[in-house]
Amino acid sequence: MLTERNEGFDWPLSKKLRHRRDFLQESFCGVGSLALASMLHEEKATAASSGNPLAPKPAHFSPAPAKSVIFLFMSGGPSHIETFDPKPLLDKLDGQSRPASFGEAKYQFVKKDAKLLGSVRRFRRCGESGLPVSDLFPLTGECIDDIAVIRSCYCDKVVHSAAQYELFSGRVMPGFPSMGSWIVYGLGSEGSSVPSYVVMPDPDGALEAGQPMYANGFLPAVYQPTMFRPGPQPVRNLGLPDGVNLAQRRKTVELIDRLNRAAGDSLDDELSARIRSYELAFRMQTEAPEIFDLSGETRETQEMYGVGVEPTDDYGRRCLMARRLVEQGVRFTVVVSGGGTGNLQWDAHKDVEENHSRMAAQVDRPIAALLTDLKQRGLLDSTLVLWGGEFGRSPEAQSGRGRDHHNLGFSMWMAGGGVKGGQAVGATDEIGLRAVEQPYHFRDVHTTILELLGLDQDELSYPHLGRNERLTLVHGAVIDQIL
Repeated sequence: MLTERNEGFDWPLSKKLRHRRDFLQESFCGVGSLALASMLHEEKATAASSGNPLAPKPAHFSPAPAKSVIFLFMSGGPSHIETFDPKPLLDKLDGQSRPASFGEAKYQFVKKDAKLLGSVRRFRRCGESGLPVSDLFPLTGECIDDIAVIRSCYCDKVVHSAAQYELFSGRVMPGFPSMGSWIVYGLGSEGSSVPSYVVMPDPDGALEAGQPMYANGFLPAVYQPTMFRPGPQPVRNLGLPDGVNLAQRRKTVELIDRLNRAAGDSLDDELSARIRSYELAFRMQTEAPEIFDLSGETRETQEMYGVGVEPTDDYGRRCLMARRLVEQGVRFTVVVSGGGTGNLQWDAHKDVEENHSRMAAQVDRPIAALLTDLKQRGLLDSTLVLWGGEFGRSPEAQSGRGRDHHNLGFSMWMAGGGVKGGQAVGATDEIGLRAVEQPYHFRDVHTTILELLGLDQDELSYPHLGRNERLTLVHGAVIDQIL
């Protein structure tokens, strides 16, 4: 056996090496424990100093024009060619094969021998800016001087779920925080009696990416969205039960809080978030039930939004609710148009005329009312309104009169919150195939939203699995022209 002499002792070499390994291993674990203890101490100190993780936080730079965001999410993919990006050459080439000079595109369902399909709608110049808007949006067109259309958006995926994840979280897979969660993480909430982040889904059902696209991912659970229920009663049980007074309800909440906190310092993230949800529910029940009662709005306001008549009643109610939530300090609100699958969304595979006419009829009046109402109340300057879907539609026809998913070039728009309206930035080519002038990825849209809120894309980060993650993944560009 190999041995080594050391101060009068003969140690087997294998035993000596084993003792050294044990020493190093134990020392390393000790250092790791010290580091972990230090990190936990810092985390507790930070939490203790702030008290409430949803308390308002200063922006990274000021002045920041926007304080809140309303995202009008047109799920399924509205066609840029039928909405905000007219293509005269495409109309001329209707029924012909795509010229080879425009390059190739990958689709899910469009066949190689498919023919180009000219726009099925007409455009007219709107507002003092004279920006062309499709006749699908006659009322929204009246607000075009407050709107900046981004005609050169693009993303990485051409399937609904992956594109929806990328639109909301900057990644093409679930498990990452949505932009709503990131923004609340960065700025907190200005309202203590309402949620900080609200999603109002379409009553026709869930979307392909499901609830994870709105979720907080690896951010603490306190930054998750509050999902409202479809229909005229978005939050149930706001009134006190029969025979229960306010003092009794307060005692119930306090008892639940004491029981939850009995674990002391071992409270985990989910339990802490649940405690806060009980506290928020109590405040909503006692301080803010009238926020959800639209009967307090004037008849003129409800008519402006299309409340009480079809086909605008549902989306009108939700847009009106979005305005009321902004007034109460909600930071990020998503109002979804389209639910379920296929033709119930802006997913015009079979007949783009039928699909888009029906979908636009539901949202045009409510969207125009929202912009008008915010402006009249002095809220548009501090509220950023974002409109768009997870991609656009193909210049080629599918099934004769439909359009396939299209991620190479499409339109979104922004209004309010520091945005210079009455303009279109970027461009797709002459048939709307791909973004060719100032192309902007979803990460650039995210970066611009953060910029308008006073948040720096690099500073807004969170440590996860050994790296500082952020919404934009890599460095995004601010769309300076619309600021």
